[in-house]
Amino acid sequence: MKPNSPKTLKDNTVILHTAALIILPMQLLLSIFLLLRGHDEPGGGFIGGLVAASAIVLYLFAHGVEATRRLMRVDPHDLLGFGLLLGVLAVIPGLLLGEAFFTALWWEFYLGPDTLVKLSTVLLFDIGVYFAVIGTILTIVVSLAEAEHS
Repeated sequence: MKPNSPKTLKDNTVILHTAALIILPMQLLLSIFLLLRGHDEPGGGFIGGLVAASAIVLYLFAHGVEATRRLMRVDPHDLLGFGLLLGVLAVIPGLLLGEAFFTALWWEFYLGPDTLVKLSTVLLFDIGVYFAVIGTILTIVVSLAEAEHS
């Protein structure tokens, strides 16, 4: 780097590079845990999405925009749109059954003698919020990072 050149996102330490690689998968797992736990206990799509987005933003700060886009493989706008689509789809089962808008519906399946799986429109909505939050945060941060480098 030249003495008077502006500092870029990639001009940081080896510690940040390594920490981002180690922390990213752990934060993503935590975000999925928070998402799936949310419809029965505190947590949910919003906080899970924030944790996932913060993991990817840390990676962006450590490795730059291009490396982050390669890691994600999906444009943040597409994540936002997918999340909004899931949120809309969550209301359709209730409307088809003649229930009020946003009525929660639950289905339980036994996968074995001791394994109960609960699926619901609440979970579908939470997953939609999860992707919408990730898409929104990453759209903003990636756009700002790209504008800084142009």
